[in-house]
Amino acid sequence: MPPSPHVPDHGAVLAEVRKVRRAGVVRLRALDVPALAGAARELPRGDGESPGGPVEKVLRLAVSRMGGGTLQTAAEYSLGLAQGTRDWPAADRRRRAAQVYGVSVERFRKHHELMVLGQVAEQVVQLVAQGVPRREAPAPPYDPSPVRMPAAHRTLRPRIDRRTVPVTLHVHSVDLLRDIDVVVSPTNIYFALPAPYKSSVSATLRRAGAHRDPVGGLVDDRIDDELRGWTARHGAPGRAAQPGTVAVTSAGALADQGIRRIYHVAVAVPRPETNDYDVQPADITRGVARVFALLAEESGAHDPPLRSVCLPLLGAGRGGLTPLESFGALWAAVEAELARGADWDIHFVVRRHARADLLERLLAPHAPAEDDR
Repeated sequence: MPPSPHVPDHGAVLAEVRKVRRAGVVRLRALDVPALAGAARELPRGDGESPGGPVEKVLRLAVSRMGGGTLQTAAEYSLGLAQGTRDWPAADRRRRAAQVYGVSVERFRKHHELMVLGQVAEQVVQLVAQGVPRREAPAPPYDPSPVRMPAAHRTLRPRIDRRTVPVTLHVHSVDLLRDIDVVVSPTNIYFALPAPYKSSVSATLRRAGAHRDPVGGLVDDRIDDELRGWTARHGAPGRAAQPGTVAVTSAGALADQGIRRIYHVAVAVPRPETNDYDVQPADITRGVARVFALLAEESGAHDPPLRSVCLPLLGAGRGGLTPLESFGALWAAVEAELARGADWDIHFVVRRHARADLLERLLAPHAPAEDDR
């Protein structure tokens, strides 16, 4: 019979988790964290080791058990466990964690941070108390109750300037949208669309908008052809446009799904001699503001008038922005447009339910302003 695990004291674990928060996991091997090291020794070895050793593995496992959402995301940023944050200074990690909750850094430090780190410590204690099998947890007992799939469409009602406005959130690929007048597509400043077999929003729209014969052969690459025509008419083929510029094309074959226009927003600036891009939040805000200006110009020229617009999280893919940064830049323009009384039908589209959950929390109708919290 295996010996009972030595369960560490929660207070001792919390003190060491706070020490890791200050130093970051990149300096973990140099820290004196006996409670966390003891917890690591109590757990079975896996097939590999985290870069920071067994203690980092314990922290990652503990954070992974926090159920996702705001709490887990803030914990990942606080400790430097989120992708690309291992070497971030403590102040930068705290600032990003505060953004997850939508509060000031000072308020997060005083009110939220201890709760987040306390939950990390609690999960470490529970890991040791419950034990973790060598490879994976046993399957949960069969539950005969019905399983509900997460909703693919959500209607939110944020408050804008003393009024409640409906916002529809779509949780699926952009090519599944139906009956929306304008779909916004991110592109680079050269308006060069990616190959249609790729997985980005712009590549997906290009692929879905192409006309094909009955056996799938390409007949007409409509959206790409029209975008090339737009750049030619505006004297810009092969030349970089200003970030935030918007080009307009039809929706090609997507017209069969009720999509009427594609607005291509130039936000991605290619890095020389690489396949990477840089996206600035200010360019997203400027581009979305231009989207609404074009929508107002074009609306009356169509029968029926254009009224609905759908936005993806611009720059949150290869552009390198977090979903929170992207949505913050988008919402700045959307909120300004709605605050002046515009009555556009606003939609957002994301592929992952975790991102939809984030947007739903950010647009909660009763979320108090920061000054009131």
